[in-house]
Amino acid sequence: MKTTIVASRGPVTVIGGGQPGPNDLKEALQLAPMCVAVDGGANLARDAGVEIAALVGDFDSVTPETLSQIPPARQFKLAEQETTDFDKALRSVAAPLIVAVGFSGGRVDHQLAALSSLARHPHQRCLLIAGEQVIFLAPPRLDLPTRAGDVVSIYPLAAVHGESSGLEWPLDGLELSPLGRLGTSNRATGPATLRVDRPAALVMVPRVLIPQVAQSLLQPDAAAWPAPSE
Repeated sequence: MKTTIVASRGPVTVIGGGQPGPNDLKEALQLAPMCVAVDGGANLARDAGVEIAALVGDFDSVTPETLSQIPPARQFKLAEQETTDFDKALRSVAAPLIVAVGFSGGRVDHQLAALSSLARHPHQRCLLIAGEQVIFLAPPRLDLPTRAGDVVSIYPLAAVHGESSGLEWPLDGLELSPLGRLGTSNRATGPATLRVDRPAALVMVPRVLIPQVAQSLLQPDAAAWPAPSE
């Protein structure tokens, strides 16, 4: 069930309890100053001195000390175990853009679940910072501010057809699928354009492009996918 807990007119940072890099949270907050913590992510936000607008999750990783420093009115315990805490956050936040940190590194199963959550909530524009890359679900159409030589990986979570310009190996006429042809390790020849026919393709580009990708995702012609029917 979708319940909006945090509604913002500006971008929102969502921090999880994984293993964010030393500058991940700082970089995310530069784009998205409001911080929503997901369970153990509250511990990391507290240690960094970041104000927490809301805490969501099942609270199995947040410490009692951290909880004591968050006003009860900002604590939203979602006890069901059918979805991950990242999934709970994506369905609880309404914002033009979400920047997620603390959901990569450490356990591979957690990373895979986070990537699946991007596709489960295709209407959300969400940038997931992961090491030296930023990952997001491809919208129906997107202009990418890539530079010649940038690695552009497109990983299908299900069968998907696409078109492209500005890539060394175009997508036109190809079907990508997780058990068939992948689109990883492609290279940009300059600014690129992507079109896909369903919300099932993850795009991975160099982390240095985060500000430009965020700006591109917020353009009117990069409309997100419709929200799934409840």
